[in-house]
Amino acid sequence: MSVRFDDVREAAARIAGRVHRTPVLTSRAIDESLGCRVFFKCENLQKVGAFKARGAVNAVFALGEDDVRRGVVTHSSGNHAAALAYAASQRGVPCAVVMPETAPAVKVTAVRGYGADVVFCKQSERESTCTRVSEERGMVVVHPFENPHVIAGQGTAALELLEEVDGLDCVITPVGGGGLLAGTAVTCAALRPGMPVFGAEPDAVDDAARSMASGQRQPRVEDPHTACDGLLTALGQPNFELLRAHAVRVLTAPERTILEAARNHLERMKTVVEPSGAVALAVLMTHAEQFRGQRVGAVISGGNTDFRWMCPSIRAASSSCPGEC
Repeated sequence: MSVRFDDVREAAARIAGRVHRTPVLTSRAIDESLGCRVFFKCENLQKVGAFKARGAVNAVFALGEDDVRRGVVTHSSGNHAAALAYAASQRGVPCAVVMPETAPAVKVTAVRGYGADVVFCKQSERESTCTRVSEERGMVVVHPFENPHVIAGQGTAALELLEEVDGLDCVITPVGGGGLLAGTAVTCAALRPGMPVFGAEPDAVDDAARSMASGQRQPRVEDPHTACDGLLTALGQPNFELLRAHAVRVLTAPERTILEAARNHLERMKTVVEPSGAVALAVLMTHAEQFRGQRVGAVISGGNTDFRWMCPSIRAASSSCPGEC
């Protein structure tokens, strides 16, 4: 099933009142440093602290009554896990979430706080464990980024951004599995035909960039060294097809710049952004010449972090780190 703009419109109506219409913020200091005007869509201020609430709520409230009684299950490193748990709690649906053993404690706590059952596994066994739990418990799998209702729901962030900000020259979002970027591409193609859409990805997890450059979907990077835990999954097949159909480009940024971007959000905008959510700004910093003089819409995808990345970032910037790290 492909995702059309009509699906995004339907998703917007379905999730209205159940998720936040997040603010769009700007920073003069960041604009001056980049030489462009950036409008940040703050999904770090969304329900569950991430854009994932949009897709999960749309998917859960699109379920028929038979599926509601069965319950839902997914696999996720954290943000989609919390989002599905939240959405299930809103509709009274049983929920189980498969999470890697390395998932940040703050994200595990959030998932449990919404009443979901957490099943741990190795990072490489997420999908197989999810399939097993689904078969054992008879639950419906709500895939974190390949489910069409999830993709359509994620597209509503760009819908709101384009409704609020006129005259954008391009839009950029982080990309992991590709649900947010694919939904954004569908929305932008309908409302701003011909406007470029970019994906932002860490150098260390560059499978989406390589996929778009080669024209063939590439496997995920094994054991990458990055603080962007939300971007570790491989690009989904239906998402890859949507990105190709809409000529999306994916640009990458080095790890140090991603951490610097997260710190910039905190210090200059006074908003908490996890490294995965800061990669859009990091790409703008890395490729500043490409965006100079433009009006850029950038989606901050999430703000769920335990700040473990902060001490190495501080050391790199100042060669000192106060307190115990």
